[in-house]
Amino acid sequence: MQTEIIIAGFGGQGVLFCGQLLAYAGMDEGKEVTWIPSYGPEMRGGTANCTVVISDEEIGSPFVHNPQAVIAMNRPSLDKYEDLVRPGGVLVINTSMTDRKAKRSDIKVIELAANEEAEALGDQRMANMVLLGALLANLPVLPTESIEKALKAHLPERHQKLLMKNFDALREGAKYLP
Repeated sequence: MQTEIIIAGFGGQGVLFCGQLLAYAGMDEGKEVTWIPSYGPEMRGGTANCTVVISDEEIGSPFVHNPQAVIAMNRPSLDKYEDLVRPGGVLVINTSMTDRKAKRSDIKVIELAANEEAEALGDQRMANMVLLGALLANLPVLPTESIEKALKAHLPERHQKLLMKNFDALREGAKYLP
């Protein structure tokens, strides 16, 4: 089975890290993976998105046109990617950074205020992990434990002190089921 995911938002929200973590977790589980980042020249505040493909078989093309899932971390990402989610897919929306509801009724929509959830956990930088936890609870492409193992194995040494906060954020997001 092949799963295609787009994660999109502003630079500085952890969009690329979130996608890279998914790719690492898939790779660590013996799956075929691709991860393609795309971002503007700005350090923070510019657009950022990535595509992740996780498959049990060789991946024919890393390009994603109609993903099973999208994480929209802000309004421009919601506007750009909502229509691309294939029918029956999953759209995870960070309502902290959007001011509208999803328009579609043929997909599973998960709405959560990820910034506020992360702030309640003690670190607003964990919003991306809250959203990833919500995605994985609603699209079981990889178990949360695989993401936790990937965090331990691939998080840079200078950020290892944030492991438990990342784990808590993933678990908090996993509570969001329709």
